[in-house]
Amino acid sequence: MTDRRFDSIVVGVGGMGSAALYHLARRGQRVLGLEQFDIPNELGSSHGVTRIIRLAYYEHSSYVPLLRRAYELWRELEAAGERLLYSTGSVDAGPPGSLVFEGSRRSCLDHDLPHEILDARQLQRRFPAYRLPPDTLAVLQPDGGFLLPERCIVAHVQLAQALGAAVHARERVLGWEAAPSGVRVETERGAYEAERLVLTAGAWMGALAGLPVVAERQVLAWLQPLRPEWFAPERFPVFNLVVPEGRYYGFPVFGIPGFKFGRYHHLEEPVDLAAVDREPRQADEDVLRAFAERYFPDGAGPVMALKTCLFENSPDEHFILDTHPAHSEVVLGAGFSGHGFKFCSVVGEILADLALDGSTTLDIGFLRLARFAPLPAEVP
Repeated sequence: MTDRRFDSIVVGVGGMGSAALYHLARRGQRVLGLEQFDIPNELGSSHGVTRIIRLAYYEHSSYVPLLRRAYELWRELEAAGERLLYSTGSVDAGPPGSLVFEGSRRSCLDHDLPHEILDARQLQRRFPAYRLPPDTLAVLQPDGGFLLPERCIVAHVQLAQALGAAVHARERVLGWEAAPSGVRVETERGAYEAERLVLTAGAWMGALAGLPVVAERQVLAWLQPLRPEWFAPERFPVFNLVVPEGRYYGFPVFGIPGFKFGRYHHLEEPVDLAAVDREPRQADEDVLRAFAERYFPDGAGPVMALKTCLFENSPDEHFILDTHPAHSEVVLGAGFSGHGFKFCSVVGEILADLALDGSTTLDIGFLRLARFAPLPAEVP
């Protein structure tokens, strides 16, 4: 059947997969996207109304060139339709010597990014909702803000469809194998063949590609602010911060009438993907509310929403962008570890580069699979 043969297949049409689908279609590929859930959906790692984007990057300074390209591509995507990126500035804060503060400052210095260094008192004077410990230091970088993840996915998918891509939702992939002319992908509805395969299945990449990716349950809260004017986008930068209770991140009010925030590695719950508890519990609210009451007391009103999502953690919490070690026609995008969505636009471009050219001009050496051992030799 002619509709069973494609140039490329993308498995997983969330944030990364939708971008890869678009970039492949943009380059003239006859491409199929396969998604086991809806498009978009709230069952993986690419939802939640808003997602942070920031140019200062404490996790690793080498991400900054990728982010510069990501910003370009998000703006390009916006030009084709609706607004997707809102600038608020970003705050990366913690005590002196903490990874978040020191790493963010280092990335600004390494890449000549405009920024300010503020102490806790200066930060509160500028943004009165913040009530951080007195020894806190913060990097304020003006390019930070947030993306609208569901709308970003829809934008990538619709543009790919306009370029001729086929997209199938609610079609679960059962497995894949090398074929004489590339790859064969089997789903609940049949089998498809293509010259190349891009795997972007999020927390399911361990089972699908044998990668060292662990699913973790994450919960986000939206609380009604007592002083809503202090939590508006123009007065409340997105944040990443370290306090004695852990590492947290947050957003201004947008889309849902509440101050949104979460704790990295929320309750440290690795999960079986066949039995994820997706309903938030009282314990989830308690740990989040305690944080808000202490550091953002004017944001700690009644619950507006609680949502569960999944982190897909790699062992070092850095991405995996590479070709499969045993199958050069298979490209892997995985391990985004709770900080990947902002990169979707550029990761889609990189995955298309790897699929079509076997290489990319962007520096992804620090994200290659070879840093882990042993490597997956065959499909599990």
